[in-house]
Amino acid sequence: MIIKPDATARNLCGEIIRRVEQSGFILRALRMAHLSPQEARRFYAVHEGKPFLDALCRFMSSGPIVPMILEKDNAVADLRTLIGATDPKKSACGTLRYDLAVDLEKNSVHASDSVDNARTEIAFFFNESGL
Repeated sequence: MIIKPDATARNLCGEIIRRVEQSGFILRALRMAHLSPQEARRFYAVHEGKPFLDALCRFMSSGPIVPMILEKDNAVADLRTLIGATDPKKSACGTLRYDLAVDLEKNSVHASDSVDNARTEIAFFFNESGL
């Protein structure tokens, strides 16, 4: 999971982590990072060629982020349920994005959509050399 720049700017890290932990996730690692536009583009390479990629990379490099490693049975699906739909207007009441997101771009959190992507994203932020 990543706490995005809009949420770090609004001092929501503690609230997001509290809600994640209350949902049964165990926090295994956490760090603060500030991506360069190039690092953001590498992270979101799966979206290469999509019209929103440039704006997404600008946003994700606009301020600090907090990537973390979470553990729980069925972690990927349960976290996706907890955070809600990408578009906060389509998120269920009580999800992180429904409660905390500003809009579709500034939706406060990122979560992996599969176990394979989670492994790739963890390796991106938590490798031996760091960013």
